[in-house]
Amino acid sequence: MTFKPLHVSVSIDRPAEEVYEFVSNPENLPQWASGLGDSITFVDGAWIAASPVGDIKVEFAEKNSFGVLDHFITLPSGERFYNPMRVFPNDEGSELIFTLFHRPGMSAELLAEDAKAIQADLETVKRLMEK
Repeated sequence: MTFKPLHVSVSIDRPAEEVYEFVSNPENLPQWASGLGDSITFVDGAWIAASPVGDIKVEFAEKNSFGVLDHFITLPSGERFYNPMRVFPNDEGSELIFTLFHRPGMSAELLAEDAKAIQADLETVKRLMEK
C-alpha cells in the first residue's frame, strides 16, 4: 500500500545552499514551522518543540550535500510521522518542496488544511530568506 502524495512547494530567490543551512537548523524552526510552537530546545540528545498539543520530538536527516531535509515528528501520543522535504537549485535561486501524504482516515478537508498550513510555512521561509 502507498499513500497518495501532495507536493507543496515554493520558489525562493536565494541559493539552495543558504536555504538548506537555514531550514536544516532545528533552532530556526520556531521562526517558520508554525505547527511546532514558539520554542525548541535540545534535551537529552533530542530536539523538543513546545507545541500547542505538548512536547514534540523533531528528528532531521543528517547534514548532507543533496538538500535532503526529511524529518520525523513524534507527537506526545507516540505517533510518529515521516515528512519528506528537500531544497534544490533553480537557476540562481531554489525550490523548497514538502511532501504531504494523504494517510488513511484523513479527510480531504484535513488534507487541504494541512497543505494550506505547510504552504504558509514555506512562504514564511521564502520571506525570511529573501529579506
